[in-house]
Amino acid sequence: MSQPLMSEPLYLASELRALEVSAQAGLAPGTLMDRAGEAIARAVMMHAAAIDGPVVALAGPGNNGGDALTAALVLRHQGIAVRVILLADPASFGGEAARAWSRWSAAGGASTAECLLEEASVVLDGLYGIGLNRAPSATAARWIGQLNEWQARTGRPVLALDIPSGLMADTGQVLGSAVRATHTLTFLGRKPGLYTADGPDHCGAISLETLGVTGGAASGILTAPEDFAEHLPRRPQNSNKGQFGNLGVLAGAPGMVGAGILCARMGLMGGAGRVYLHLPGAAAPGIDWNHPELMLRDDLALTRLSAAVIGPGLGDPPAALAECRALLATATATVLDADALNAVAGDAALAASVAARSGPTLITPHPLEAARLLGCDVGAVQADRIAAARRLATTLSAWVVLKGAGSVLAGADGRWAINPTGNPGLASAGTGDVLAGLLGALLAQGMAPWPALLAAVWLHGSAADRLLEAGVGPIGLTASELLPVIRSELNAWAQPRRARSAASGYGRFKNIAEP
Repeated sequence: MSQPLMSEPLYLASELRALEVSAQAGLAPGTLMDRAGEAIARAVMMHAAAIDGPVVALAGPGNNGGDALTAALVLRHQGIAVRVILLADPASFGGEAARAWSRWSAAGGASTAECLLEEASVVLDGLYGIGLNRAPSATAARWIGQLNEWQARTGRPVLALDIPSGLMADTGQVLGSAVRATHTLTFLGRKPGLYTADGPDHCGAISLETLGVTGGAASGILTAPEDFAEHLPRRPQNSNKGQFGNLGVLAGAPGMVGAGILCARMGLMGGAGRVYLHLPGAAAPGIDWNHPELMLRDDLALTRLSAAVIGPGLGDPPAALAECRALLATATATVLDADALNAVAGDAALAASVAARSGPTLITPHPLEAARLLGCDVGAVQADRIAAARRLATTLSAWVVLKGAGSVLAGADGRWAINPTGNPGLASAGTGDVLAGLLGALLAQGMAPWPALLAAVWLHGSAADRLLEAGVGPIGLTASELLPVIRSELNAWAQPRRARSAASGYGRFKNIAEP
C-alpha cells in the first residue's frame, strides 16, 4: 500500500469545530451539509461495485444524521433506491439536521426502525460523529452489532460518514462498540482517531473531503516521507567512515544478547560509520560472525561517540546501570529503549537527570513502558495516546515515539504526529530493538532529533509493509528480516529529490525476504 508523499494536518475535535464555525460564517446556511451530501453520493457510486439493492442510511441525532439524510436525498434524485433507518426523534433535531429532515420528508422520503440490512447494497453509517464522548446508546449499540455482523457475512461496503460511529475522534478509542467500516469519508480535516489505537481496525480505506474549506489551525500531522527526506544524510563521493559518526550501543545482557546484536546491526545498515556494541556479561561473545564489522567492546569510550542507544535487552545489572548513568551525564544524543526506560521509571533521580540533560534524548516506549514512566496503567495510556506521548515529552524533555497501532510522536516543544506505516507483523520480538538501532544510526550521522524520529518510525513501518506485500507476514515476520528492507528504503529516500521515483520504487525488492 503506497503512502502519500506529503504530510497532512491532523485536527483535534476542538480545532475542527473552530474551522467549521469560521467556514460557515461566510456561507449560506446548510452549504457545508449540502456539499457533504453530494460527496457522500459520489463515494457511494465509487465504492459500490454494483448497486443491486437499496442504499440503506442509518441516521442518528445531530449533524452526522443530517449528512446521511442529505446524501439520501441526493441519491434519490439520482434514481437510486434509498431506505432511511432513523435512530432519533425528528422532533429533537435542530439546526442543519432539522433542515435535512424537513427536506427529506418534503420529498416524500420516509424512515423506519425496521432492519433492512439484508437487502442493502451499501450502508451509510451516520449514527454518531465527532461529538460522541460516551458509549453509544443501547439501541445504537444493537444496530452497530447488526451492521458489523451483516458486513462480515456479506462483504458489502459500509461507508462511515466523517468517522465510524462509536470511535473517539481525538483518541481512536472505542467506547463500548463501534462500526467496522470498509470505507470512511471524513470531512473538513483528518482526525487523529482514524489513525491510532482502534481507529485502523474500524475505518477501512480513508478519504478526505474538505467541502471546499481550507486553512484552520491543526496541531498535529500525519507523517510522510517529505517531512524527513531532505534531512537524510547524503553520501558524497569524497567520503570516509569518520564523517558518518560513531554509534555506541549498550544492550543485550545474558539471555538477551540478540537484542543488542539486532540493534547494533541496524546501526550498521542504517549508515553509522562505526558501531561499538557493549554486551554486559562475562559470557558475551567477542565477535558477531555474521557481521564482523561490529566492534564488540567491554565498555564504551564516551568521548568518541556521536550517538548512543541504551537499553534493548539490558536487564538491570549494576555495572550496566552505572554505565547508563555515565552515558546520560554526557551531551551525546541518546536513545533510551526497553530496560533503560524501566530504569528511569523506577528511579526518580535518574528521571530528573534525563530531563536535565543538555544533549537530545529520544525515548521509544511501548504502552506498558509508557505507563510505568507516567505512573498510571496501560488503559490510561491507550485511552489517549496523544496526550500520553505529549506528557512524556514534557516530563522528560525528550523526543518520544509511543509505539503501537498508529505510533504517536511528540516533542517537548509541543509538536506531535502520527505515523501511518506498519502492520501487525511488527508485534514480534526484536522489532523495537531494530527501531532503536535505526534511530541511533540517523543521530550518529548528524540528523536532528525530530526529523530523525519521523524518518526512523516511518521507514521501520514501511519496511514491514513492503514485506507484507511480498507475502512475508504479518504472521511470523521476524525482526532480522526488517534490516535489509529498511536499508533499501533508506537509500531510496536519501537520494536527491530529482533522483527518486514518485512512489519510492516500491516494486524494487526482488529478494525482499532474504536475510
